[in-house]
Amino acid sequence: MEAGFTEGEFYQDHFDSRAYINIFFSSPEGHSDEKSLLVFVLDALSRTFSGGKYSGQKLVEVGSGPTIHSIISASEHFQEITLSDYAERNLEEIQKWLRNEEGCFNWNPVIEYICKLEKKSPSEVEAKIRQRVKHILKCDVRLENPFHPENLKPADCVITSLCLEAACKDMQAYKKALAGLASLLRPNGALVMVGVLGESFYVVNQTRFSCLPLTEQNIKEYLKDVGFTVHEFEIFSGPKPENNEVSDYEAVFQLVALKTS
Repeated sequence: MEAGFTEGEFYQDHFDSRAYINIFFSSPEGHSDEKSLLVFVLDALSRTFSGGKYSGQKLVEVGSGPTIHSIISASEHFQEITLSDYAERNLEEIQKWLRNEEGCFNWNPVIEYICKLEKKSPSEVEAKIRQRVKHILKCDVRLENPFHPENLKPADCVITSLCLEAACKDMQAYKKALAGLASLLRPNGALVMVGVLGESFYVVNQTRFSCLPLTEQNIKEYLKDVGFTVHEFEIFSGPKPENNEVSDYEAVFQLVALKTS
């Protein structure tokens, strides 16, 4: 990729965490330019987790950003949840919500949307998330151990959403990051990944952030190389490029892959 790829250090200095969630997560519909990308993601995560097929003691999300949407459906099925990100402001946004501080972001519309799908009480789900998120950690997916110098106990499930393609400047870094995710899982543990295909950039508050354009074939090939078996791979096509001013993604996907024992 070009020399100007916006890696973690750029996020630390330039990423406006509150603007990002205001723009893309204020309602379940997400940003109008992105053709129901968020609805697809929330629905797919609900289908994956609501039945209880993937469950256990420990869930780790790698690259949470300033968001909690990825763990709403999963929170019922894991006792101990770790959230993480490279940028400190993202971690601060999560902490504010977990502590229910005045002025924290309002996740209620998104939580209520999922609870309607799953026939659950929003207040009970919200309380469960706050109770079960035990750790908020800095991570760097470019490292062999994303949580260096800490060594986490193997997780039953790892979630990552819209992270790797924004953090990895080339295919070599992407494959290394997938290996890092594998190292966090127990044998037969589940990787649940949300990402975009064919995206080269997205925009937050007029600041442009790079993305590594990926294909379904790239992802499946690299997952197999680092010891995963893909069990599910759902794709939702994006809007026409001329109708989207905030990103140029071709499609969004969610996959479930199990770590080979």
